[in-house]
Amino acid sequence: MTEATNDTRPETIVFGAFDRHNFGDMLIAHVLTKMLPNRPLRFAGLRERDLRPYGGHFVEAISTLAASYGDQTIDIVHAGGELLTCDAWEAAIMLAPADQVEAMINEYPAWAQKPAEWAQLHLGVHARAPYVLSKAHCPAARRILFNAVGGVDLEQLDPIMFAEVADALRHADHISVRDAFTQRRLDIAGVATRLLPDPAVMVAELFGDVIRDRAACEAFSALRDACPNGYLAVQFSADFGDDRTLDEIAVQLDIVAAQHGLGVVFFCAGIAPWHDTVEIYERTRQLMRTQSAYIMTSPHIWDICALIANSRAYCGSSLHGRIVAAAFALPRVNIRHPARLTNQSKQTEFASTWEDADVPGEVSVNQIIRGVENALRLEQEKLQRIASALVSEYQAGFPAVAGRLR
Repeated sequence: MTEATNDTRPETIVFGAFDRHNFGDMLIAHVLTKMLPNRPLRFAGLRERDLRPYGGHFVEAISTLAASYGDQTIDIVHAGGELLTCDAWEAAIMLAPADQVEAMINEYPAWAQKPAEWAQLHLGVHARAPYVLSKAHCPAARRILFNAVGGVDLEQLDPIMFAEVADALRHADHISVRDAFTQRRLDIAGVATRLLPDPAVMVAELFGDVIRDRAACEAFSALRDACPNGYLAVQFSADFGDDRTLDEIAVQLDIVAAQHGLGVVFFCAGIAPWHDTVEIYERTRQLMRTQSAYIMTSPHIWDICALIANSRAYCGSSLHGRIVAAAFALPRVNIRHPARLTNQSKQTEFASTWEDADVPGEVSVNQIIRGVENALRLEQEKLQRIASALVSEYQAGFPAVAGRLR
């Protein structure tokens, strides 16, 4: 009887933005796999992609996958990430092949004129916010759940898109969000949510052995030999790439490296369009005087985790760079793009929700020295306590998600 019941359980579709190379979203999919053991899982995004060569999953297109079930019921779990505010035009650009990015950017007028129809044509989902699924999109869905999703820019959405997102959430079976700002904004809109840290806080707990094995390879041994006092793991997205900004970053990193005897290792936290590029790091390295400045070119997510986990500190624009550093109880600080005037971001909101007030959140480019200094001053006991608390919070909150899939 037990076997028959297990065999007939609805399949669970884990849905998210891990259909492109962004190591944080790809990590989230792995965490959900571990947190939902002994369940039939399939992974879906907006486009079919095979990201297994980078440590990710084979990802199916949700439009095709959901339609394939016919009269069968399914459960859908939004895996996490900043899904609530990603519009279809942005999603299409990030999913576009390199030779089609410019053409997709030029599609903006058509998207702005008829957004839902444009999304249906290009992504197969009739929605302004294509990473927010509702039962209207997926009639076969028995349960639709949102796991630790983010929406810091909800206030910037146009009213129609915000109403679409809020309506989908009101009809969901469970919603948890990863920061207090998103929770407050949805509460105003009449959407009840729970707070839950980003799933990637579990990376050291669930995948510590995998990451340690990755760090034992020859390439990492050579890096440790080249940086005997350790290194700063540095990352920033391609939109930091104007000459003035790179000059400032190079100067700041040179001073940090000299003051602490550190090397500097650049890495890409994502290689999809609008993410990071090795070329930007090479330009920065050429501007630096520090001899121990290197670039890790591997886009494999376990190599990225190993690089962060074995660093003295993380400094970059990626939220998940920060979260992986936090999971391994390491100093961290985010850097703010010069064009952004507000202090509010998914990085600052996550930090203010889950970390102590004296842990550096986000600094401007010309404050990297001070930000790294403040991060390195933190006591290891405090960093370990925060890491343990994040794991405990996620372990305590996730059963509310898993329990609805029974």
